[in-house]
Amino acid sequence: MKVLILNGPNLNMLGRRDPEQYGKRSMEQIIVDIQRAHPDLWIEYRQSNHEGDLIDWLQQATDVHGIILNAGGYTHTSVALRDAVELCAVPVVEVHLSNIQQREPFRQQSLLTDVCCHTIMGKQCYEEAVRYIMSLGC
Repeated sequence: MKVLILNGPNLNMLGRRDPEQYGKRSMEQIIVDIQRAHPDLWIEYRQSNHEGDLIDWLQQATDVHGIILNAGGYTHTSVALRDAVELCAVPVVEVHLSNIQQREPFRQQSLLTDVCCHTIMGKQCYEEAVRYIMSLGC
């Protein structure tokens, strides 16, 4: 099984940016933890601070079983990213390391939730998203 993990703006700073909110692990550590738990899983990981890169990668993702998307701040602002998710031919799971429903009002609205097959929030969201995609049997 192959899973694509896409991270949006500022998520390259995981482990250093507000550890209380986002956790102390880097994305590299998260991927190592997932790979240890699922050694047969093929993970492709990409991160960009640029909206167009994320849209391009979503449009090109035809050879994966599922996509895990943490769009960062674009979650709350990008209609273009929402449209790209809606057009995806594979399941997209929206993830957030923090509970956006308990944050500032401008962060509580997600433009992606209704076009993703599932939404997961919390420090273990990437691991939970992998298990969810695997449960789909794609």
